Amino acid sequence: MSNQPKVLSYANLPNLAKKLRDDLGGVSVILLYAYNRTGKTRLSMDFKEMGKRNGNVDTLYFNAYTEDLFTWHNDDEGEDVFYLDLKKDCKFFYGIEDLALDETIASYLSRYADFEFHIDYEFWIVSFSKDRSDTIKISRGEQNLFIWCLFMAICERVIDGHVSYQWVNYLYIDDPISSLDDNNAIAVACDLAKLLRKAETRDFGNNDPAPLKIVFSSHHALFYNVMCNELGRSYNDQTKVKHKRYFLHRPNSDGRYTLQSTEDTPFYHHVATLAELQRAADPEKGTLYTFHFNALRSIMEKTSAFFGHTELSFCLKDLDNDKNEALFNRALNLLSHGRYTIHEPNLMSEDNQTLFRLILSGFVSKFEFDLPQIFPPNKEIVDSP
Repeated sequence: MSNQPKVLSYANLPNLAKKLRDDLGGVSVILLYAYNRTGKTRLSMDFKEMGKRNGNVDTLYFNAYTEDLFTWHNDDEGEDVFYLDLKKDCKFFYGIEDLALDETIASYLSRYADFEFHIDYEFWIVSFSKDRSDTIKISRGEQNLFIWCLFMAICERVIDGHVSYQWVNYLYIDDPISSLDDNNAIAVACDLAKLLRKAETRDFGNNDPAPLKIVFSSHHALFYNVMCNELGRSYNDQTKVKHKRYFLHRPNSDGRYTLQSTEDTPFYHHVATLAELQRAADPEKGTLYTFHFNALRSIMEKTSAFFGHTELSFCLKDLDNDKNEALFNRALNLLSHGRYTIHEPNLMSEDNQTLFRLILSGFVSKFEFDLPQIFPPNKEIVDSP
């Protein structure tokens, strides 16, 4: 039996959402790492819907739907007037006029960007400027940053116990800023971790603890790992935040989802990908597609760069006693530059499958990767309904 944590399997997202809610009975935060298109956003909505079964909404969420609450007004008459319309009837904005958010939003935004904003609460619009210029249309990335800072400001009021948000028992945050550069990703993750520490110790006075429960999910490996590190250590004499870490995966198209605990070590993207490639390369259970060469080449390039080398050949040396190095190099160069995508998968030819297995096996052995059992034998899967 493997020493790897058991992989929990769930038939659908509502069952998985129930698992997360059950887990939050014993911890304050759940951290989920998952690839794009796994179903993270739908999971966040199922989690939210589960909180409405008793007639009361209990979850404040940030996900792709949150961005839809803000729509651009682009002037069609050439007057260069641009602003964001806010969907004020949404519960997300309840009480926002009374929250005095502008200063808090600005304090966050100034850490990541250099533009200014103005919220007009009479018409429910937001305009932007830079260097005291007239109103400008900011980029999509800047827009997402503003929305995120607004959400953080609302969370501050939730933690403070503002009457407009006392219905919030859970925060569900999915991929807050997916397009940030690494520096800003680290800064935003640190700020979020600090906020979650405050959420764990929330109370409404009179020794009435009311800790917020939080689910955070992301496909951004760096962001996820910073969150794990920040929440997993003592800080300013505070204890570690009670949390669980999972790798969320959808093994195939049958609708099932799996959770694997990442325990004390954050789950790195390239390690997860290698484990998937091994599963795909299994002659009996796997299926190899042409796009798998793209994924393998990407990992090998990152590995070469990690060791300070610029050439892919660094990873190919000694994979097969040097006799096939030229063949492997040619295969990776040719087969990873085609227009192969996961949306239009093409089966790999038998000869290329043989080459792929040789390269993958040699690479994993040479660099001694300790790969997780994302796809363990069925007998090791705890099959949840």
